[in-house]
Amino acid sequence: MAAAVIRCLALVLALAASLGAQRRPNVVVILADDLGYECLTCNGGGSYETPNLDRLAAGGARFTNAHVQPLCTPTRVQVMTGQYNVRNYVGFGQLKRGEVTFGNLLRDAGYKTGICGKWQLGRVAELPKEFGFDEHVLWQHTRFAPRYPNPGLEHQSKQVDYADGEYGPDLISDFAVDFVERHRDEPFLLYYPMILPHFPHQATPDSDGWDPAIKGENKNKDDRYFADMVRYMDKLVGRLVDKLDQLELRDDTLVLFVGDNGTFRSLRTKFGDQTIQGMKGRTTCYGTHVPMIASWPGKIAPTVVDDLADSTDILQTVCDVAGVEVPDALPLDGHSLWPRLQGKRASPREWIYCWYSPRGEPLKEFAYDARFKLYRSGELFDYRADPLEQTALAAGGAASAARIRLQAALDRYSDARPNGLAWPKKNSGDTRPATPEKKR
Repeated sequence: MAAAVIRCLALVLALAASLGAQRRPNVVVILADDLGYECLTCNGGGSYETPNLDRLAAGGARFTNAHVQPLCTPTRVQVMTGQYNVRNYVGFGQLKRGEVTFGNLLRDAGYKTGICGKWQLGRVAELPKEFGFDEHVLWQHTRFAPRYPNPGLEHQSKQVDYADGEYGPDLISDFAVDFVERHRDEPFLLYYPMILPHFPHQATPDSDGWDPAIKGENKNKDDRYFADMVRYMDKLVGRLVDKLDQLELRDDTLVLFVGDNGTFRSLRTKFGDQTIQGMKGRTTCYGTHVPMIASWPGKIAPTVVDDLADSTDILQTVCDVAGVEVPDALPLDGHSLWPRLQGKRASPREWIYCWYSPRGEPLKEFAYDARFKLYRSGELFDYRADPLEQTALAAGGAASAARIRLQAALDRYSDARPNGLAWPKKNSGDTRPATPEKKR
């Protein structure tokens, strides 16, 4: 009932704001799957080729301090709702019904909305439309099928299986390109949660080892293909941006690219003079630090943004760009990045909060700024100097002010969990979780 009231308020606000207004800008949000900050060449990575993303970054805003949740579903819930997981997370592979997403808010404001790629937010067929998307082509919606060679996808909730050597990411890219072309004359939101470059690391159509006859996710796997998958992901981003250029829509379109969590843990990536092990699923900075790029020719000048940003900021930023007011009744935790992207003076985040228990395992709850991280257990780390969080800092000393500030951030969320939502198991005090990762 509360969600319906919020939706009605949003619709009234959107209609009022749109009277007499010119066409609003388009918004494209791209979420890469398992891509840590260290993977992009423009960020200093040395193992993979990302020329299209590098080009977007060179012409727009490249964030150096953007963070998300350490695992996919927790991040996706934050991206779509603008709220920290403490408020609405119910379990892996789910988004609580009745939540208001950026899809709902922009669709109610008159935007055409589409989503394509990885869903993983509940198997009920009606959910994409319920969460605000008019059109969709999805993987892992009503079932778990292969995603790469000869995939099983859902088109408007109808299951479609491919068996003639098709490549899942290409089929999803086809929808993305077609969607922006069909809606070129009206404002649109395209949410593109890519399935690349997630495990299993299988050959792409551009790989020497590509086999179009492969069926299933347990064949032709090798971590050496991860580099090919990153390159193919970059290629598909370039394909969509090229289509926006061809349609003369780039000057009317914000393109926002971000990763959903750190890189898979079996992978090692060159980063400057370091070699970084992927920390997907872990709460260290290598599990949460991801690339973020915002591109909009003529609106966003080339810049490097060192301010803190996180996944809850995306909803508020998208709504701000689209001119959609968010009802006060919606408890957002995000900060709009739009003033900063326009070069205006803005108050950056002082901290990021994390409530992390993706499958009900012992809760990890912490707050961090650009240097220090404080767990609810009381352990404080200088994660810039100690990225693997091997030595907790003693009480007092130079970090005492950070401890006080971050404890105040944690205290803000002490009572934020709504009645009726389950709490995970009691925290054992271990600040370096080794949660088993399902290879999905």
